[in-house]
Amino acid sequence: MDMDDIPLDIKNLTTLEEIERRFQQVRKEEDNQFDKLDVILQGQGLLDDQMKELTNILPSLETVESDLTHLCGTIKFTSSLAENISSKVKLLDLAKSQVFKAIQRVDDILDLKTCTDGVKEAMDKKDYEKAAANIHRYLCLDENVIKQSVNIGSESTSINASLEALKNARQEMSRVVSEQFDIAVQSGNEADVEKFFKIFPWLKMEDEGLAKFSTYLSQEIAKSTSANLKQALNTESTHSRYNLVFSDILTLLFEGIARTIEKQQPLVETYYGPGKLFALMKNVQKECDKQAHLIMREFLKMRNFDEIERLVRQSMFTSSKKMEENRKLDPRKLETLLNEITVISSRAELYVRFVKRRIKADIEIVYPNKEEREESWLDFQKWIKNCDLSLFIHNVISKYIIIEEYYMKESIQKAIKLDYFEEGNFTSSVTDDIFFILRQCIKRSISSSSIDCVCAILNQAVTILEMDFKSMLKKTIDNGYFTGGVLDNISLAYNVMQSSFQQGKLQSVDEKTKDNQQLFLRTMNNCEVSSEHSLVLKNSLDHDINKVFHQHLDLHKAKFESCLADLSSLSSKFRSILEMALTELHGSVLKPEFRPLVSNFLSVSHNITEDDHDNYEANDPWVEEFIFKLQNLLNRFQSALLPNIFDQLVSYVVNEVVIQLEKTVFKSSFNRLALFFDKELRSLVTYLTTATSWSVRDRFSRLNQISTILNLDAVQEIDDYWGQNAGALTWRLTPAEVRVVLALRVEFKMDEIRRLKL
Repeated sequence: MDMDDIPLDIKNLTTLEEIERRFQQVRKEEDNQFDKLDVILQGQGLLDDQMKELTNILPSLETVESDLTHLCGTIKFTSSLAENISSKVKLLDLAKSQVFKAIQRVDDILDLKTCTDGVKEAMDKKDYEKAAANIHRYLCLDENVIKQSVNIGSESTSINASLEALKNARQEMSRVVSEQFDIAVQSGNEADVEKFFKIFPWLKMEDEGLAKFSTYLSQEIAKSTSANLKQALNTESTHSRYNLVFSDILTLLFEGIARTIEKQQPLVETYYGPGKLFALMKNVQKECDKQAHLIMREFLKMRNFDEIERLVRQSMFTSSKKMEENRKLDPRKLETLLNEITVISSRAELYVRFVKRRIKADIEIVYPNKEEREESWLDFQKWIKNCDLSLFIHNVISKYIIIEEYYMKESIQKAIKLDYFEEGNFTSSVTDDIFFILRQCIKRSISSSSIDCVCAILNQAVTILEMDFKSMLKKTIDNGYFTGGVLDNISLAYNVMQSSFQQGKLQSVDEKTKDNQQLFLRTMNNCEVSSEHSLVLKNSLDHDINKVFHQHLDLHKAKFESCLADLSSLSSKFRSILEMALTELHGSVLKPEFRPLVSNFLSVSHNITEDDHDNYEANDPWVEEFIFKLQNLLNRFQSALLPNIFDQLVSYVVNEVVIQLEKTVFKSSFNRLALFFDKELRSLVTYLTTATSWSVRDRFSRLNQISTILNLDAVQEIDDYWGQNAGALTWRLTPAEVRVVLALRVEFKMDEIRRLKL
């Protein structure tokens, strides 16, 4: 082998190991090549068989080619034939359509002659329905097409004569039907009215038919309402329904119209088609507005409404006390009027809702397109909102709101003036009376079914509660709890003298002081109950509003929630006054009484001997007296205050006792017998726990920890309770405070206390 033919990588081999390693690689590659050749040779037989099959198939491929050529020719021929047939079919269709048009024209001409003969015969027999049917058939024909069918000759003259005759017959029929309808209305023949009402659309006189029919319905409504109104005006004042007679007449009016619409709607939709109810309703509503106006005019006249409104406005906005005293209306006399107005409003609202439901259903049928539906619905809502009935009721309701405000304000002022207290009660009569009046007024406004009316009365009720009642409670609390001090007695003596001169009887200063104290405590109870009543009223009204206005609540939910939220806010304001009263009572009465009792702790030494300890055990020097006097102090208020308020008052006392006692303890000194302080503390906690339903033990946690420290035998024992050894105990004392407490023990050395690592 020539050296140039040897691969470069073999040429580079220099050692025997490299040559042998390379030789092994070459041998391995050679074996792999032999294996591949063996696999290829093994498939030789399969390849030979496949070649034989291909050789056998070659003659049949020529036959396939010939068949495909023949098939292609057949398809071309079929396509050409189909095109020829299709063109002939199109010609046949065109001819067929022309034939049908010709037949239709012939039928129209025959129908024209039939209609001409039928109308004449029916008119002679006064069979108006049949005559109208023939005219309707004629009106459905295309007159221009008929004229084009026959242009010249006698036939043309005959057709023109028939068209002219039918045109004249339509005019004559329109006149006759209109006259006959009027005659039927005058005679009160309901069957004939309905009969001729059905004929109008056959003559393509839908608008005239609807106008005449709605006029007829309006006359019937007016006739019925006039009879009802006449009967109502003759109603005796002793009759059970006298105070609601006008609301009853309006109810009859609305129910009558509703029944009429329910009865006539199928007739209108059947013969006039959907979408005509709104046109009919517009005409009927005009009569409804007219009759409602007549009824309400009599209502205002008989109930002396305008004069009452004038007096109410004069009473509310005048500043002349003399005029108020002479001309002021008794609010109780307004109740029947207010009740009747709300009933009238609710009936009108119910009627309007009925109309809305009917028209909305009609609009949804006529307008499948959403935009057209919404536009038509908005037009209707605008119309119903501006109809005379809606405007008149709105005007009456606006005046009702003013009268209701006067009723609330005067009734509440009277309740405040007639406030009294019964022994055994915690509150005076004014609280329950005021909230009863407000609930009655608001519920009355809800019964009106007017959303704006309810919101207005709610706002006024909250305003009156805040400006009149809350202000009165706050004024009493601001006057303070008379303790009988020198300044209080001087001021009170002056007031007693003035009161005695005015009332014509003498009253002692002590009696007046006691009365003022009881008034202060009752006012605290009134604040608590008023806060609760505000929330109860809010929840009750929320339920009532949801019940009455559930169909419209989504649109006005925010408005109602805002009004009801004012009641929740008012509840918080009553509680704020109560908190102010508790602070006043605690600060001016209780705190000055028990602070000296706590300070007496300093007068009792806790750096005692064994004999002193035994003596203390037998005759407690401080805690028993403290508990006794504190109990007497609290008992003065327990029977006069509601349990919840008394618990709050005790809570104030507990907090102050803890603060003062802690300060006092830090001023004392103790020895190893300080266990006695722990006993005092437990006795105090036990008493206060029984004095209130609230938990007080957590308030004494710092004092208990102080007692624990004072009971240690050595300074180092604090490590058993501090840090990681504290366990579940949470220390309320800081490390500095712990050192101060340890220093209170006379046996403990300051050096040891300082060395503590806390």
